[in-house]
Amino acid sequence: MNAINMEHHFLTAFSRGFISAFEGQYAIPGGFIGEDQSLENAALRELYEETGVRNVFLEQLYTFGDPKRDPRGRVITVAYYALIASDKYSLVAGADAAEAHWYADVDLPPLAFDHRSIFDYALERLRNKLEYTTVGFPLLPAKFTQGELQAVYEATLGRRLDKRNFRRKLALLGILKPPREWQRTGHKPAQLFRFAAGRFEKLKDRGILFPF
Repeated sequence: MNAINMEHHFLTAFSRGFISAFEGQYAIPGGFIGEDQSLENAALRELYEETGVRNVFLEQLYTFGDPKRDPRGRVITVAYYALIASDKYSLVAGADAAEAHWYADVDLPPLAFDHRSIFDYALERLRNKLEYTTVGFPLLPAKFTQGELQAVYEATLGRRLDKRNFRRKLALLGILKPPREWQRTGHKPAQLFRFAAGRFEKLKDRGILFPF
């Protein structure tokens, strides 16, 4: 994980397929559900077949059903999304995908169908979830610096955050606990922290949000 360039923290996997109406364009990995499959199992299967990614937690995003969204006919899509660290997964194209690549959210290629709208909807959902869930923490190691945590928030929100204000809010919330260890990369050591899940849940139950 690169703690300096925030664009490297939020990347998206796209595969290039063979659908004639969108030849040469990338698309979000996906396909048709089997008669004996659940929605989630179908999503996991398609993700693995087209990118080689497996054993990840998926969350249902939204159902997209505009009658003209697919030139082949009426197709209703139930979209899922997952948040994973791109440096831990190497993409391998397969099935009906010719290529599979990671792309920064600020530098997306043209996408087939209405997949840009699906991506934008997922990003907006993710940004909203930062206020009341731990959605950003799966991108971090068990022990992390405040700079790494801020980089995840900045990459997700798409904007810079004031360092002093960010750390002041973290201190007030009390959701980080220091294991008395330091990261000794670079010229100045940085203190490492762990996420205090119990403290987070108590604050959430009291309706306290995390507006960064």
